[in-house]
Amino acid sequence: MSPPGGPGTVDGVKLHRPARRAFLVVHVVASAGWLGLSAGLLALGLAANTTGSAATLEAAVRSMKLFADWLLLPLALSTLVSGLVLSLGTPWGLARHRWVWTKFWLTLATTTATVLALRPGVNEAVSAVSAGHPLPDGGDVLFGPIVSLSAYVFMTVISVLKPWGLTRRGRRLRQAARRRTPAEPARV
Repeated sequence: MSPPGGPGTVDGVKLHRPARRAFLVVHVVASAGWLGLSAGLLALGLAANTTGSAATLEAAVRSMKLFADWLLLPLALSTLVSGLVLSLGTPWGLARHRWVWTKFWLTLATTTATVLALRPGVNEAVSAVSAGHPLPDGGDVLFGPIVSLSAYVFMTVISVLKPWGLTRRGRRLRQAARRRTPAEPARV
């Protein structure tokens, strides 16, 4: 970490290049894993909803439970924490650019939805199917992966395109930094 400075510091702490790169790798790998896991959960949810075989239905929902219990939350939290560290320790900032701010809130919302909606829905489906009952509500195993996959694709797009410019706070910080920095003399 470097001494106090301007943009890209939080309470005077700025990520050095190796740390920033390491957090970026963790963030991209975790985000890509979360995106891929959501696509896999959607495929399993579609299989569970469209199969006529009780064995395929049970295998699909049990697989969803395995992924939801062991992979979803660690990937979600890794994405959230690494993104937060990157935003706070780099010039992008957390609330300076609208695309970063949007990604933060969407990541927080999808992580919360994973805990409060997706995992309980999958657990309910597994309990019902394991007891020999039909799938209680096909939407429980489809809706979460559809919403999360859509959100992750959207976040990937805005990460690449970086649309919408600065937030009001970002504009204020930029203007304050320009006032602190003396203008260079014109070259003739």
